[in-house]
Amino acid sequence: MALSRREIAKDVFQQSAEAAIGTAGHVAAILFESARKITTELGAFGTEIFEITEASKRAGQDAEDTNPGVG
Repeated sequence: MALSRREIAKDVFQQSAEAAIGTAGHVAAILFESARKITTELGAFGTEIFEITEASKRAGQDAEDTNPGVG
């Protein structure tokens, strides 16, 4: 039994919709993974800035302790 034009059109639409949804899902996964990686990197950068600030404060305190008349 041959397929009707309507059934062929339905199959084309179904396959096209499935392909579009699959592609959209892959793109969304890429974007979410990128956002997660960016957040991780920004967190690491914030931690480094915090550590640099704390080290600077400690260095300043050490300088005041060793040279009480300076500063």
